[in-house]
Amino acid sequence: MESPFLKFFRSKIETAIALLILLLFIGVVGFRVMSNYSWVDAIYMTVITVTTVGFGEVHPLDPQAKIFTVFLILTSVVIVGYAFKIITEYIISKNNLAELKQKKMQKKIDSLSNHVIICGFGRNGKQAAKKLLMHKRSFVVIESNKELIEKHQNDKILFVWGNANEDEVLQLAGIEHAECLISALPNDSDNVFVVLSARQMNSKMRIISRASNESSNSKLKLAGANNVILPDNIGGDHMASLVVVPDLLEFVDNLSIVGSSSINIEEIAVEKLYDTSTVKTIQDLQLRKNTGCSVIGYKSESGEYVINPEASQKLAPNSKVIVLGRPEQIQNLNSTYNINI
Repeated sequence: MESPFLKFFRSKIETAIALLILLLFIGVVGFRVMSNYSWVDAIYMTVITVTTVGFGEVHPLDPQAKIFTVFLILTSVVIVGYAFKIITEYIISKNNLAELKQKKMQKKIDSLSNHVIICGFGRNGKQAAKKLLMHKRSFVVIESNKELIEKHQNDKILFVWGNANEDEVLQLAGIEHAECLISALPNDSDNVFVVLSARQMNSKMRIISRASNESSNSKLKLAGANNVILPDNIGGDHMASLVVVPDLLEFVDNLSIVGSSSINIEEIAVEKLYDTSTVKTIQDLQLRKNTGCSVIGYKSESGEYVINPEASQKLAPNSKVIVLGRPEQIQNLNSTYNINI
């Protein structure tokens, strides 16, 4: 969206152009009427007079035409000078505002920590950004296409213009303080390079990469990616599942994982749910009684998943529980335990 300052300058430019057109019109008509010039000669005389290039007259001018020419020269100097001044100010102001806007955005990026970096703002990158916005997660997008940045730039999305393959660009995105990086570039070789660079710059960060070919999976894992996603495989598997188990998949699709008011599934660190001195197992949490939510999964501190865990499942530090419930029950859970606040 254009700023009020640039709109103000743009209106002045439109005024200056209108004055120039009016000046040319008066000059052409004046020479045509006063000196009986042809239309071509009148246009020629008007142009050389307004631009003050110094060519000779088509025909000698009578006193009346000379006075008109003097008036045209003086008026053109004022109007052309005004137009030049306005256009120059507009260009300078636009560049200055763009620079100030970029500095303001970089300042916001520098203040982030535990954020997500998205490399590439294509179809997968846009979808990832959309989900993160719904879940109110802070993130930075690295994109090399400046026109794409200008098209989608707003207060909610922070952009870094540049190639994600370059270490300097990753540093501008705050990779040292990032929690996760999503490499969604269309070329697998670029994704491998980004993953390799990112892993060297932040060894603790989680890295998720897109891949077009299955052969790139092992290379990306070797480069340091924690997860590799093949969009084509996921799409084909999803369509086949609609044939094999359509009702089950429709039920799963209707479960909202992220969203402001329609979440059905939530992942919560156990440290946010209980006091270690009084709670030892899932049964001790009494989540069903307190919030209406049911525990459907448990992730241990080592990363192992337990589906539909027993009530006697012991809770360990740095582990997580996965709960299922209606949106209002999930909201009750979040408010009861001050989650996502």
